[in-house]
Amino acid sequence: MTFPAPNHFDGKKFFNPPQFSFPDEPAPGNRRRFTILRWLFSLRFRWPDARPQRVHALPPPPAPGTVTVTFINHATFLLCIGRIAKPPLRILTDPVFSERCSPFRNFGPRRVTPPGIPLADLPPIDIVAISHCHYDHLDLPTLRFLARRDSPFCVTPLGNARFLRKAGMKRIVELDWWQNHMCGDDLTVTVTPARHNSARTPFDRNRALWGGFHFSTPAGTLYFSGDSAHGTHWQMIRDRLGSPDIAILPIGAYAPRPIMRRAHTDPEEGFAAYQTLAPRHAFGMHYGTFQLSEEGIDEPAARLRLATRAAGLPDETFECLENGESRTITEATICHDKKSG
Repeated sequence: MTFPAPNHFDGKKFFNPPQFSFPDEPAPGNRRRFTILRWLFSLRFRWPDARPQRVHALPPPPAPGTVTVTFINHATFLLCIGRIAKPPLRILTDPVFSERCSPFRNFGPRRVTPPGIPLADLPPIDIVAISHCHYDHLDLPTLRFLARRDSPFCVTPLGNARFLRKAGMKRIVELDWWQNHMCGDDLTVTVTPARHNSARTPFDRNRALWGGFHFSTPAGTLYFSGDSAHGTHWQMIRDRLGSPDIAILPIGAYAPRPIMRRAHTDPEEGFAAYQTLAPRHAFGMHYGTFQLSEEGIDEPAARLRLATRAAGLPDETFECLENGESRTITEATICHDKKSG
């Protein structure tokens, strides 16, 4: 197969294959009705300017066969994989620690909640996974810090390496959907499809690919979706790669639906994705840090909890963690971290 695959690349730009849509999906809304500025300045639910967070300590390094999942903020997770006779493998997804997710220093979405772990307090990072180039997922100041301190290996969908090189990253692999790469002798990462888009400027829309990641590790399989709308690709991922042990799925930045339906899932759609993928454990992401949409700050977690309970499942089946909160996942249990502060 040649890459990029022609089913999502027209020779100049990437696109979402039509088969990712459900047959009964509503027609696209009239976006002209909702200019971004008009929408931002007329939000129904204004988030607070700041929300303090409880202090959470990082758990100890995981034992072999164990995974520690730490939610830092937004789509930034620290995944620590316990290995036999080796230090833990540390993967950081879409690291964003800046005050704003914007190309401008004094304009654009500003964080409401601080990162759960300060950037300087992160343990050494082995792998950075960047799902796409939007500013709330690809943060150059954060990447520059990590490049200087850790020189991690970076994996990303096609077209994003130029941004990582700008941040000083040296070890980079770009992958198309379904391509995989061996990282050492005990980790295989596969870039998976997502239903989204990309841009850093008004002139580079969809010039770089978006996607998620499937990690096959000594402690099991982990799936990080990246940003995605709801679609048939969830079933494709399960059919090709199997049900992951752990899934991290988006549940926020979904309102108003005429704008967001084809880019982000709402909590009920996130739960439907969970049901399709059938992981042993799932965690929500893309909520509670930056106000990127119209819903209230606590709405995604509340609606996900309702969907989980309506299905007769315990809350910890599909959790929304606080910034800095961790879970240690073994063969059959989730161990909750100890809170302080």
